[in-house]
Amino acid sequence: MFSVTQLYFVRHAQPQYSPRGDAERELTPKGMEDRKLVTAFLMDKGIDAVLSSPYTRAVDTVRHFADTVRLPIIHMPEFRERTIAEEWIDDFDTFCRNQWADFSYHLEGGECLREVQQRNIAGIHRVLREYEGKRVVIGGHGTAISTVLNYYDPTFGYEGFEGIRRLMPWIVRLDFEGDAFLGMAQFRLTD
Repeated sequence: MFSVTQLYFVRHAQPQYSPRGDAERELTPKGMEDRKLVTAFLMDKGIDAVLSSPYTRAVDTVRHFADTVRLPIIHMPEFRERTIAEEWIDDFDTFCRNQWADFSYHLEGGECLREVQQRNIAGIHRVLREYEGKRVVIGGHGTAISTVLNYYDPTFGYEGFEGIRRLMPWIVRLDFEGDAFLGMAQFRLTD
C-alpha cells in the first residue's frame, strides 16, 4: 500500500542576469527578499526534506526555508536548468519558441528539452523511491520544471511556460501514489 508523496517544486526567485556562468548566478536583492515568501508558504506543509538543483539561485531560494526549519539542502544535479549554449544568446524569446516547438532543438553545446525532461523525470523517480510518502521541497528552474509539467500534462507547452516565465519565485506541487501521478496544484507567490 502506497501513501501519497508530495513534491513542491520551487522555481527560484529573481536572479542577476548577466553573461556569467549560469550555475553561479546569484539572486538579486529582491530575490533574496522574495525567498521569504517561499518560507511563509511552506511553513505549515510538514516538509520532510529539501532538495535542490545545485545552481546558486535555486539553492539560495530554498535556503531561507531550510535554515528556518533546520533541514539540510541536498543537491540533485538532475534538477539543474538546461544548458542553453556555450555562449550568451541575445534572442531568448525565439530560442524558447523553437525549443517548445521541437523538443529536439538545441544550440551548439546546449541541451534540447527532451534531454532536460528525461533528466528531470529520472530525478523524480529517484525522489519517489527515496522519499515515498514524504513531503519534499525541490529548488528548481522555470524551464526544467516546465518540462516536468509537460511530461505529466502534455497540454502544458510554450504558452504554459510563458505563463510562468516571469513568476519568480513560483511553486507547483505534484502528488504521487507510488510512481502514479495523481495531480498538481500551482501557487503564485508574487504579482
